[in-house]
Amino acid sequence: MLKPLADRVIIRLEAKEEKTKSGIFLPDTAKEKPQEGVVVAVGAGKVYDNGQRVAPEVKVGDTVMFAKYAGSELEIDGATHLIISERDILAVL
Repeated sequence: MLKPLADRVIIRLEAKEEKTKSGIFLPDTAKEKPQEGVVVAVGAGKVYDNGQRVAPEVKVGDTVMFAKYAGSELEIDGATHLIISERDILAVL
């Protein structure tokens, strides 16, 4: 498993619904990029210029919402994950 550095967080993306509430199936081109997922790994925290380390606010297992175009996607064990900075996390759900 990857270990993120500093204030980085690894999030496993949650699959979106493949059909609308009215029952219409959506093609891959019409689906939006997911904006929520589950935290699977957290870095040690941001280090300020004075050497002080600030602990991250999220923890492994939290379901979070993040900025739409944040981070870098990668595949781990067949699942899509995202590596983002903690500042790009908008809320814990």
